[in-house]
Amino acid sequence: MSIDHAAIAVGDVVPPLERTISLTDMVAYAGATWDWYRSHYDPEFVAAAKLPAPMVDGQVFGALLVEQLQDWLGPQSFVRELAFTFKNLVFAGETVRCEGSVTEVGDDRLTAELRVVVVAADGSAGRLAAGAGRAVVLLGTADGPGATS
Repeated sequence: MSIDHAAIAVGDVVPPLERTISLTDMVAYAGATWDWYRSHYDPEFVAAAKLPAPMVDGQVFGALLVEQLQDWLGPQSFVRELAFTFKNLVFAGETVRCEGSVTEVGDDRLTAELRVVVVAADGSAGRLAAGAGRAVVLLGTADGPGATS
């Protein structure tokens, strides 16, 4: 889904992205990023640390936030800046939801406030996984500054 960029206004809600992060997803991410720290994939290692399951690598939240924005805005957009703060651990098998809203709109860009929450059993927002998120997205630009369409 993508949106007419000219129709975007301050206060618009970014369509949420919800994802259950499996251990298989986490191993694939570790392989793609060469981050083989055992707490992200080894159940025996995390059990010894008295954790309930392997921990989701925090950078996964950044990847999901970019996916959320680009799914909404389409291929003629580029996430130029992304910042967020880790708030709580997330474990294999948990479902997270990326949420956000537009805070600024310009001719060629928008700014959004973002967060990632762990989805509670009743579907509501549970604990905050990543907060104080902010993204600046260039509009009408595919694949970054200077790219040709």
